Amino acid sequence: MQRSLIALAFAGLGLSLSGLAHAVNVDVNIGTPAPVVVAPAPVMVAPGPAVIVGWHGDRYWDGHRYWERREWEDHQRHRGHDDHDRRGDDRRGDYHCPPGHAKKGEC
Repeated sequence: MQRSLIALAFAGLGLSLSGLAHAVNVDVNIGTPAPVVVAPAPVMVAPGPAVIVGWHGDRYWDGHRYWERREWEDHQRHRGHDDHDRRGDDRRGDYHCPPGHAKKGEC
């Protein structure tokens, strides 16, 4: 009988402690983190494309369109390039020598 009384005491103690265990409230007080403030990325604007007038490979760019070499020479011939010898002076009128041609002695 003493054994059953001890067993009953342990059972009662276990039941009473389980009720107390449900009443326990353990709070771990971790606050909310501070808001993350990040500097915005710098605004970078790409420069516009550079327009380079002159020869690109075997074609001449005049700022508006590409000219083939023979096409450019035919187009510029009527601007007085052939007339400067007949005038007797070295003026070339409104003739435009393409960049790089004067160095080659073509103008």
